[in-house]
Parts: sequence; structure tokens; C-alpha cells
Amino acid sequence: MSARRVTLAVTASAAGMRLDTLLAAELPELTRSAWKRLIEERRVTIDGRAIGKAGLPVKEGMALAVELPERETSGLTGEAIPLEVLYEDGAIAVVVKPAGLVVHPGHGARRGTLVHALLGRGMTLAPAGGADRPGIVHRLDKGTSGVLVVAKTDAAHRALAAAFARREVNKTYRALVWGRPQPPAGRIEDAIGRSRSDRTKMTVSAKQGRPATTVYRTVGSWPGFALLDVDLVTGRTHQIRVHFAARRHPVIGDTRYGGTPWKTMRDPVRRAAIAAFPRLALHALRIAFVHPVTGAAVAFEAPVPPEIDALVGAVKR
Repeated sequence: MSARRVTLAVTASAAGMRLDTLLAAELPELTRSAWKRLIEERRVTIDGRAIGKAGLPVKEGMALAVELPERETSGLTGEAIPLEVLYEDGAIAVVVKPAGLVVHPGHGARRGTLVHALLGRGMTLAPAGGADRPGIVHRLDKGTSGVLVVAKTDAAHRALAAAFARREVNKTYRALVWGRPQPPAGRIEDAIGRSRSDRTKMTVSAKQGRPATTVYRTVGSWPGFALLDVDLVTGRTHQIRVHFAARRHPVIGDTRYGGTPWKTMRDPVRRAAIAAFPRLALHALRIAFVHPVTGAAVAFEAPVPPEIDALVGAVKR
């Protein structure tokens, strides 16, 4: 496969970012971990010199260059999967991802994803996301529902990816958790990294965790439970789930990080409601960002699904 040379200059707004983070934001067809490998293989140059340090803070005016393989063409085809679209124009679409739907194809999920649903609606998606991730700028866990923005053009993808990297996208989640966090509102700043004992899980105990910040406030509480609004300052894998599980307030329905504490509950109605709940009690409620074409500040909300509202009603009885 032939390669192409890509160059870019570091702007004032990007100064101070990690080299791999900047490249992932500006050229999102590769993930940050893929950029890290390329940098460590000394395939990226700064001002003509090969650089091997992925975490190098970049400075305004630096000239970056890299040889990239040509993009793979996506062989994905659309599927007739129901999907609510909150907004769509020529550059972006904002959709409501239902719980149970994987965002894009990957190991173990080659069909039936959000990408397939978008393509099934005849939607054009930005190739910059990659062959298996066209248009995808951010993700939600399979068991999480809620609002998600996708890019329809490469220019929109680059702008949105850069906004996420600069933490300029505001995301609020609604979560029902075990127990009542103290204080009722606060800020969690525990670094998150991959578990050494189980590489599919994340933990706050990792030796080389990445900074992660979660802001929360209690919007309702009852004996044994709390309903929270959670703002993500960073966007680490499983961040909300890991941060609250580490404080012994796991998200209800999260057997991966929280186990099955409902089995010891005395109240048969609450116990039955939680045992039957088929997903995470976690919903991406709101997203706000600057539109990548118009420059206007926009915000979109996805109402809390009825099954979460019903569960809240059951635990507060």
C-alpha cells in the first residue's frame, strides 16, 4: 500500500498538547495509541528531526511531518436499525444511541452497530474516522444510552476531534448509583489506567494511569441510592463507571465493576427491579460544542429512557 506525506504546523491553540494527542486530533484516521507507536518508531519528524517521544509537549510554530499509508476503503454496508436523529446538516449529525448498540465494528461486533444504522439511513460519514469507524468522533459504552455526535465530512471530523482533545466539548450524564456519595456534589480526579490483572478493565490503581476528572452533583437520593448528574472533563474509557466504583458507589447494572449487590437486598420489589434491569443505569443526557462549520455554540439533549425512569421509581418507593 502506498504512503502519503502529511505535514502540519502547530498553532497557538494546540501549544502544550502531547504530540500523540495532537496528531490524533488533527489526523483522527489513526487512534492515539497508533500514533504513539508511529512516533516511537520514529516515523514522525519535528522541524526535520525524527522524534521518538509520544508525550512531547508541542510548541507553536513547530512543523510536523509523517508518512501515512493510504486510507483503507470501508466495506461496511447499511442496516435497517431504528435510530433517533436529533439533528442533521451537511457536516454533522446528532443521534440518540440506544443501550445495547455498539458504536462501531470491532472484535466481536462486525454487524449491527451504530455505524451500520447510520449507513442504513443513507447517511454519508467522514472517511477520516477510519475504515471501521467512519464519522465516529467519540463513543459510548454498549450498555450506555444517550446523545452522540458524528461527523459527515473530514473537515468536521478534524474540528470535532480537536475540540474533544482540547476539552472544549461539554458532556453531562445521568447516573443511578449505589449508596449516596459524600459530599453530595464534588470533583473526582483519580488517574485511570488499564488493569494489569484484566486488560479489558480500567482501574484507578494503575501505575501509569492517565489524568481523569469527573464532576458530579446529586439530583435525588434515597436510602441506598443516589441519582447523579455527571460532567466529564476528560473522556477516559469507562471513566464514570471506574470513578464511582472506586468510591463504592458503582452504577446500578454495572456487574463488571460493581458486582451484584442487589442479591443481598431485603426489599423484594427493589431487588426484583434491579435484577431485571438489562443495562447500565447510565445515560448521556446532554452534549454542547461549537459547530465545526458555523462556529455557533450548539447543545443537544436526549431524554432519559423510560426504563431508567421506571427503575428510579422502583428504588425510591
